Parts: sequence; structure tokens; C-alpha cells
Amino acid sequence: MGTFIGHVYPGLFLVSYGLYQALVVSKAVIVSDSLPNPSCPPRNKGRWARLWGISYRGLLKMVTGSILVVYEISCIKGGLILMDRELPPRFMYPKEWQHLTMFVLLALNGCVEVMSNNVLPQRCALLEKGTVALTYYVLLMLLVSHVQSSAGVELQTHSLLILVTFLLMLVLTIQLWAPDAVHLSLIETFLFLMMGSWLVQAGFILYRPVSGYPWQDDDISDIMFITTFFCWHVMINALCLLGIYSMASFWHRCRSPSWKLAGSTEAPYYTSPEGPVYELLPEVEQSEKDEQALLLSETTP
Repeated sequence: MGTFIGHVYPGLFLVSYGLYQALVVSKAVIVSDSLPNPSCPPRNKGRWARLWGISYRGLLKMVTGSILVVYEISCIKGGLILMDRELPPRFMYPKEWQHLTMFVLLALNGCVEVMSNNVLPQRCALLEKGTVALTYYVLLMLLVSHVQSSAGVELQTHSLLILVTFLLMLVLTIQLWAPDAVHLSLIETFLFLMMGSWLVQAGFILYRPVSGYPWQDDDISDIMFITTFFCWHVMINALCLLGIYSMASFWHRCRSPSWKLAGSTEAPYYTSPEGPVYELLPEVEQSEKDEQALLLSETTP
């Protein structure tokens, strides 16, 4: 992960995952429904029904985590060695081992989702959410330890990443007690988008600056602009969520027959909280007015 690709590929995965979650949450908000099962339901009862029923989200996590593990190991010349042969022995490649641990956690998280959806007799959503929350607890500890030898631009970039990870960990922990809260899922989706887009941005800041010149650790302007870029990511991701929700709402409005109501020329309706919907007829209103006028004329001397 200590390369440009090592930051961009995990970031793109998180952005893709966040966009998918944004569509799912937007649909749940529009139809006022609970979040659906992420696994793909069987399309038929034939030979391929079991294959179509595999949790593709968990499978994607397994494949992505495995590819990143292989990539991290291949980046080290001579292999990823735990300790050298000197006396006293010393640990080797501490940051690379932390990256490897993160990617293994991603693959294991995918394994748990596949087991919950396809191996266990009944899907255990609490097991899935608990595994994700535990993964981000471990990820937060690794990131805090990861910046011990960092300074300047790298420290500021990773500190903002730690902030997003901490907030995401809190949301995932609260979801253990409120798994069907749509507003928590919306915050979770936003934080996934933030984490992914900021990882991509960190790859360009640390390894491939757009200007072609490296960022300076002793330049306060560079440090300040990192925070400014982070704030821009907050606004862009919020607008992205708003745009996805708007498009999903427009699509639902066009496709749903319940939106195709009659025009305003019809008589107004009144909805009773305990009774059925009924229509206020102009004739009934006029007869009630005539009765009230008659009663007033009788009571007057």
C-alpha cells in the first residue's frame, strides 16, 4: 500500500462500494422500506440457482482482498520477511505487514458475508455487521500506529484518513443496536465515499503530484491545502449522494404508477387517521350551509 497503486486501488474499491450502497439506501429512503438483503436472490430453480444466490458483495471483498494481498507481497524484493537473521533479530517491513493485515481483514470480511448468506441455515445480519465493525476497530489501531514515523504532508494526509475511519467505526458500532436505521446507513455510505476518494487523493499527493513537483513537508501552505482538499472532498461526496438520491427519486416517480394521479380539477380529498379516504362533494357543503342559515333564521326574534 506504500505505493501509488496501493492507495488508488483500495480507494477505487471503496468508492465503488459507496456508490452501490448509495443506490441501495436511496431506494430504501424513497420507498420508506428497510434495507434489503445484499445477497443476490436466486433467479431460477435450475442448476445455476445456487450460483446466482452467492453474496456478490462478499465475493467482491474476497477477490479484492486476495488481489491486494498478492500485490503487497509481490512489491517486496526477496519476499515479505518477518525478521532478519542478525543478532539480535529485528522485525522487517513493519508498514508492509500492516498493509497485509488490512487486506487480509477485507478478505475475511467477505468470507463472513458469504458464509452468512450461503452457508448458514439462516442469514445472520448481526454477525455481518459485527465483523465489519471489528474490522474497522483493527483498521483504526493499525492506522494510528502507521503514522508513528510520519511527518509533514504524509502525517496530515493520514490523520484525516484516521478521522474518517474513527467516525465510520462509531457509526458501525451504533448500527449493531439499530441495524435498520436508514439515516445511519446514509452516514455510513457517505463515510465510505469519503474514505475511498481520500485514499485516491492521498495516492496523488504522496506519489504522483499533479504539478509534477513533490509536496514540501516544511511548507505550511502545502499542509493547509491538504485540509482544504479534504473539505472539498466532503462537499463533492455530499453532492454526489444528493445527485444519486435525486436521480433515484426521479426514476421512481416516472416508473411508479402511484405518481400518475389525476389533475387538480377533481374535488379535494380528506384522509382520516382512523377511517378511509373520502371525497368532499360541493353539493353536501352547500346543503350544510343552507341548514345553518335556516337554524339562524329560526333563532332570531
